[in-house]
Amino acid sequence: MSQSSSLKDRIAVVTGASSGIGEATARRLAREGAAVAVFARRKDRLESLVKSIRDGGGRAQAFAVDAKDRSGLAEAARVIAGEFGVVDLVVNNAGVMLPAPFEDHRLGDFEQMIDVNVTGAVRIVDAFVDPLIAAAAKGGRADLVNISSVGAHGVYANFAVYCATKAAMTHLSRNLRAELGPKQVRVAVVEPGLVDTELQSHATDAAAQEWLAQTRKAFAWLAADDIAETIAYVAGLPRHINLERITVVPTQQV
Repeated sequence: MSQSSSLKDRIAVVTGASSGIGEATARRLAREGAAVAVFARRKDRLESLVKSIRDGGGRAQAFAVDAKDRSGLAEAARVIAGEFGVVDLVVNNAGVMLPAPFEDHRLGDFEQMIDVNVTGAVRIVDAFVDPLIAAAAKGGRADLVNISSVGAHGVYANFAVYCATKAAMTHLSRNLRAELGPKQVRVAVVEPGLVDTELQSHATDAAAQEWLAQTRKAFAWLAADDIAETIAYVAGLPRHINLERITVVPTQQV
């Protein structure tokens, strides 16, 4: 069942949009009529994405700002409000995966995952919660879609901090729904399984790389477009329906 027509004229923010799920989602939302503000650190990739969307007749604007940059996010929110209007859809997707055993003492990697996957996500919510509430108060749809992982519930050797950050994202989403749901802001968390993106290339731990390579050979992974399809469906549902938590996995992943 398609809900694509109801994305027309939505104003969306997508973080982590320079590749993978974020890029695919930005393209999908723009194709279905939403104006899309794309966030990531890689300016050249964002500009290429925006050009592609505009060439296809869509509306998009790039913001090369780190999700941890509070002042940069505030300025971006101000510009979006002036250029597009009130943001009513936020896809909180920026993330990094740097698995390693604790005995390797890669504290810098662990801190980076916390900074991006948790602190950055919280700052995105902080930057856009007011327009989401305002959009809902006007009687329209308002959606916060947080991207977590099946790792939020799993136990994987060498992935302890990554899984902990995703558990935080899932639990943050559930609690935000308790806070924002009464204000008619829908909060959903999407928990993908194995998705073929550049996220896996972040891993430098040999054991993690070997496990990922073996798993990739064992069965077909999801594509980023599969998650973009899920996000578009969630955002396109009637206002009174909130898919609170969606787990999307390859059929053979157990």
